[in-house]
Amino acid sequence: MTETKDLNTRWTADRARDWYSKLPWLVGCNFIPSTAINELEMWQADTFDLETIDRELGWAASIGMNTARVYLHDLAWSQDPEGFKSRISAFLDIAKRHGICPMLVLFDSCWNPEPKIGKQPETIIGVHNCGWVQSPGAKSEVDESTWPNLEAYVHDIVSSFRDDERILLWDVYNEPANQALPLLKEVFKWVRNAQPSQPISSGKFNRDAAGADVAAYQIAASDVITCHHYGFPDDLRVFLGELLAENRPIICTEWMARTHGSKVQTNLQVFKELGVGCIIWGLVYGKTQTIYPWGSEAGTPEPELWFHDLFRPDGTPFDIEEIEIFRTLTGKS
Repeated sequence: MTETKDLNTRWTADRARDWYSKLPWLVGCNFIPSTAINELEMWQADTFDLETIDRELGWAASIGMNTARVYLHDLAWSQDPEGFKSRISAFLDIAKRHGICPMLVLFDSCWNPEPKIGKQPETIIGVHNCGWVQSPGAKSEVDESTWPNLEAYVHDIVSSFRDDERILLWDVYNEPANQALPLLKEVFKWVRNAQPSQPISSGKFNRDAAGADVAAYQIAASDVITCHHYGFPDDLRVFLGELLAENRPIICTEWMARTHGSKVQTNLQVFKELGVGCIIWGLVYGKTQTIYPWGSEAGTPEPELWFHDLFRPDGTPFDIEEIEIFRTLTGKS
C-alpha cells in the first residue's frame, strides 16, 4: 500500500473508508449540458443554461445516478469571480434537488491548449470534443509566473465551498500532462491549504512507463483513489484489483467507450460487484460531439454504435437496454 510521509494532511485510509461507507454506491456521469461545447461555455454568464442543466440532470437522476463530475475553469473565475461562484451555487442547488452530489474538477490538461474567454468555437459535426479547452492551458502549466493567479483561483473556489455538503469531492487535476507534474504538486498543496471538508483526488489514467511519475504522485497524494478506464471488463477487473490494494475507496471517474469494449452491458456490473463508484463519460449528445470516437473527422456520419453518451437532446435513449440496466443496478426500476 502506498503512503507518503510528507503529505501529512492527506486523509488516513481509515478516514477515507469511513467517509465512503456512509455513501450509497456512487453512479454518475461526466456532465456538461448539451448546449455547451466546453467548460467556459457552460459557466460564462451569457451562456449559463440552467434550464437545460435542470432537465438533463433530471434524466440522470431518473436512471439512478447520484453524482456527476463537472469541470470548472480558471478563466471563468478570472473573468468574474463572484458571478462564477454564484453560478456554481445555482448549479449545486439544482443537482441537490435531483439527489445528485457532484465532484468538481479544478484543472485539465486535455484538448485545446489555448483557452480564451468570450464566445467559444462553433461545433464541428463529427469531431469528438471539438471545442473542449484545457485549464489553465499548456503554457501556464510550465510558466510559474502565472501560478499566483491559479493559486488565488483555487483558494477562492475551494475555501468558498469547503464545507458545502452539496459537493462530494474535489478532483484537482484531470489527466495532467507529464510537464504538469510540478503544477500538480502545487495544486494539491493549494487545495489542502484551503482546508476542504471534502476529500481530494486526481485520477490515475496512464498505465504506461512514460506517465509513471504522474500516476505515482496521483495515487500517493489522493485521499480517495480515482481512475479512468475505457477497456474490456476483464482488464477492468485487473486494473481495479491493483488499485484496491491501496486499501482506500475507489471511484472510476471516466469509463464507457462502447467501441473500445467499455459497455454498460458488461462493465457496470463489475463496478457494483467490487463496490467501486463509476462515472461514465457524457450524458446527452450535444455540442461536444462525444458520440463520435477519439480522432473522428469533420463530416463523419452518426456512428451506428455511439462512443459516449446515453441520451439524445430530446431525452430519447440511444439504447433502452442500457437505461434499464442502470435502473436495475441502481434500484430505480
